[in-house]
Amino acid sequence: MIEKKTPAEIEKMRVAGQVVAQGLAEMSAAVAPGVTTADLDEIGRDVLRRGGATSSFLNYHGTFPAVICASVNDEIVHGIPKRSTVLREGDVVAIDYGAIVDGWHGDAAVTVPVGEVAPEVAQLLRVTEESLWQGLAAARLGGRVSDISHAVESHVRPHGFGIVEGYGGHGIGSAMHQDPHVLNYGRPGRGPKLEKGLALAIEPMVNLGGPDTVELDDGWTVVTRDGSWSAHFEHTFTLTDEGPTVLTSFDGGRAKFAELGLLVPA
Repeated sequence: MIEKKTPAEIEKMRVAGQVVAQGLAEMSAAVAPGVTTADLDEIGRDVLRRGGATSSFLNYHGTFPAVICASVNDEIVHGIPKRSTVLREGDVVAIDYGAIVDGWHGDAAVTVPVGEVAPEVAQLLRVTEESLWQGLAAARLGGRVSDISHAVESHVRPHGFGIVEGYGGHGIGSAMHQDPHVLNYGRPGRGPKLEKGLALAIEPMVNLGGPDTVELDDGWTVVTRDGSWSAHFEHTFTLTDEGPTVLTSFDGGRAKFAELGLLVPA
């Protein structure tokens, strides 16, 4: 069932989204050689406390032990933060983070380079992030969910990267994961209609190599089957008459849309 929110409920999601934006900004700034993924999780916990929010991730399905997913190099998603995972120069770490305010969720992710990374890795991060914004810009009232999927795929495919097929974006609101599922590939004009009150989390996951995945024995961490490195970017957004507004961005996404020459919301 697809949940449609009132304007007041969307505003609560915006508040949650701003906590997420703050947390990701602080964790991204802290990424450096020698930092552990558990250190990043502690920052995420502190931002939730300061923002009067609770975690979307902690105890998810009764077992997830952290407030962030921290996925390093060939880990695609759902990596568990650990004191033993020490970031090194040239690594990348995907930080996925969610917050709940008054029962409403915000969810976003960013992949951060640790110091200077290889040129092909830098390109992977750039293309994956751009594909997220291409997907967001393709969302229009009256359009279809797969319009987003097609825009993401169209930006990634020419670069020869692998688009992860088993995971994707999702509806979000009074729960973190809701209908509809949002693939990162597909033909446009299909799936549920994009309407006011719908909120979606769009999250391209793109690999340097092939798209195949393996879940590790911890029951959470998903890695690339071929060992290639991966990137993951995500934002929560909703639609207005003027276009998409990004609830997990400080400015609704205006600066990034403008930087990429895409639709700029009013």
